[in-house]
Amino acid sequence: MKKLWLLFFPFLMMACSELIDPPKKLIAKDEMSEIIADFALNDQFNNFLPQSDLENATRLVLKNKKVKAQDFNESYKYYIATGDLEEILNNAQKIIVAKDPSAKDYIDKKLKENQNVPAFAR
Repeated sequence: MKKLWLLFFPFLMMACSELIDPPKKLIAKDEMSEIIADFALNDQFNNFLPQSDLENATRLVLKNKKVKAQDFNESYKYYIATGDLEEILNNAQKIIVAKDPSAKDYIDKKLKENQNVPAFAR
């Protein structure tokens, strides 16, 4: 019996722990939604002005939000692992629609085209 307990103990310990530990500087879900919404707006702006620098626009968004790129990446990975990213992306869509109501038709059209695609891959 003692050997059996030693065999199952590591599995029990792994089952109680999270898949991934939260980063030291975890960005709040609502702030992540705002940042992702700004990224999406900058991406669409880049479609109208292809000579614009998307990388600098991304840096500017992160600088205005006072977030480091590494903190954003770690928070993004954490939210993917925990399954919270879909909620964040849905909130980002709501922010975009609030800023530009005409974007709702475009978003609905893209959602119909990509029904079976996960939210983070759209």
